[in-house]
Amino acid sequence: MEQSSIIMEIKDNTFARQFETTVEQGVVSVEYSFQERKIFLTKINTPDQFDNEEFVSQFLSEIMAIAIERKLKVVPILPKIVVFFKKNPIYKELLPPGIRF
Repeated sequence: MEQSSIIMEIKDNTFARQFETTVEQGVVSVEYSFQERKIFLTKINTPDQFDNEEFVSQFLSEIMAIAIERKLKVVPILPKIVVFFKKNPIYKELLPPGIRF
């Protein structure tokens, strides 16, 4: 099955400390915090009627691209993001030393 690529515009809302993208039902966001050169992904927020897991996965992939561009390590705090890393081992080089799944 071919993975369809979803075109999305991502905003880094530094005031709210979250990456945001807009969907028909509202805003999907991933909250983060920084410590040294690491970004901690702490929470995924989706509108009430939104349950598109493929979209969320694509959104996380886009955030990984931002982390690569900014040379950041990614620390997944949320179990859903840990699952994303397990399903997408191409991003494991973004994990800091000592974090393995």
